[in-house]
Amino acid sequence: MKVLGVIPARGGSKGIPRKNLADVCGRPLIAWTIEQALAAESLDSVVLSTDDPEIADVGRRLGVEVPFLRPDELAQDSTPTIDVLVHLCQALQKDAKVYDAICLLQPTSPQRPGNLIDQCIERFSRSDADSLITVVRVPHQHNPHWVYWMNEGQSMELSTGGVEPIPRRQLLPDAFIRDGRVYLTKTQVIMQRRSLYGDHVVGFEAEPGINIDTMQDLESFRRVAESGQNSSR
Repeated sequence: MKVLGVIPARGGSKGIPRKNLADVCGRPLIAWTIEQALAAESLDSVVLSTDDPEIADVGRRLGVEVPFLRPDELAQDSTPTIDVLVHLCQALQKDAKVYDAICLLQPTSPQRPGNLIDQCIERFSRSDADSLITVVRVPHQHNPHWVYWMNEGQSMELSTGGVEPIPRRQLLPDAFIRDGRVYLTKTQVIMQRRSLYGDHVVGFEAEPGINIDTMQDLESFRRVAESGQNSSR
């Protein structure tokens, strides 16, 4: 399986200004994902998709390809990720660069321990799935069988549509949420279905990590990164 690593990193960010370039232990945030991608043996190439010249310069300096700057209309807050991937694949195909699958690596999910990327690709290549996503286990108190929707009249309805909640924690089925660290999708699903998932999705369970949406998240990652550097000295 020929796999292209794609790192999306637009310049604008409302929650944390210039988030992808935020300093974390002397390196821009995006560097953590770039270094992990370049270390993955199963990725045939790694491309940075950005609209921002400064981010592009950082990417090239760190060793990833930046074939073009993303058009402004594909760098808005509301721009779907799938549109960015379709545009990138179309551009690469014009240069006869075709891949079996795309591995999306978001800089805002920078904790990818060990060979996580390679493990995901190995699992995906052995499956017949349309896509693979990294997931983390949901605490039992947030299991969908115990979660309710409340309508305007404050009537409660189980999120599963069930009549009554499962009575005991031990009887709850395992539940997972996507964690944003690795998305693997067959290229034909992206191009023909305009989907990041397709019909058949497999999950790869990982230990919980930090997803950086707020300044508090960024500070948490800085502390974790600094702790890791200190322990390796």
